[in-house]
Parts: sequence; structure tokens; C-alpha cells
Amino acid sequence: MRRYETIYILRPTLGEDEITRVVESTNQIILDEKGTIIELNKLGMKKLAYLIKKESQGYYVYCEYAGSPAAVAEIERKFRIDDSVLRYLTIKTAVSISEEQIQQAVGEVTARETAAQEQEATDKDEAVAEQTPVEQQTSTEESPVEAKNEEVAEVENESEAEK
Repeated sequence: MRRYETIYILRPTLGEDEITRVVESTNQIILDEKGTIIELNKLGMKKLAYLIKKESQGYYVYCEYAGSPAAVAEIERKFRIDDSVLRYLTIKTAVSISEEQIQQAVGEVTARETAAQEQEATDKDEAVAEQTPVEQQTSTEESPVEAKNEEVAEVENESEAEK
């Protein structure tokens, strides 16, 4: 088996179910040829650097996998036929990959995703923790507007008392 990366751009007018259909059919080709998907990342809608088939945006999908050259040939054949695929690019990243290297790569991707989720949760908790003292401080202290209104009221009371 060899290790490949394929990135493909889909038309922005496709619905979520059509995008899922293209991604699933691509994954099924890899699995039918006894390959393994290491990482699948739907990058989402992005602006294109230049117009491709009169489209200025595209839905990006990144797939890293271990498979045979026959799988790559079949994927690219399907992409050429399918009008919903704007562009695609497949790169061979390793000439051969063993089963344990595949499992190690899958483990690394899983660990990276888990770390990213934990970091996101930590960032959210820190944002909430930073926000809470500010809210407490503003509720216990007078706002500058309230303080100014009290000063104006005192000055008006003094001037009335002098009259």
C-alpha cells in the first residue's frame, strides 16, 4: 500500500446531502480497494483564488489515506465524470506504508483531534472565567453614568438651597 493525500473542491451550490454523497462515494472507493482512511477533514466553504468553472467559492474536502494506485485511478476517474467536483489533486506522500504505520498515523490524528477539542473547551472555560469577575465588578460598583447623575443632583439641590 501507498500513502496518499487528496484534496478536492466541490461546487458551492451543492446541498449538505450531495456533499455527503460525494465524500461517502470517495471513501467507499478507498475501502473497496482494501485501503484505510487515515484522516478526513471537511474544511468547508472557502473563497477561491480565481474563478473555476465560473465559481468564486468552493467546498474543500481533505482526505489522507493508505491505498492502492487502482483506488487513486478510480477516484480520479469519478472526479472527472462528476460535474459537482470543480478541482482535485492527489499527492503520493509515501511509496509504501505498513499496517502498523497506518495504525500509528490514525492514532496521531485521533490524538491531535482530541487535543484540539480539549484546548477549545479550556479556551471556553477561560473566557467564561474572565467574563465573570467583570460582571461581578460592574454589578457591585456604580457605573460612571450613575455617579455623574448623583453629582448633578447634589449640585442642583445645593443651588436650590442657596436661593
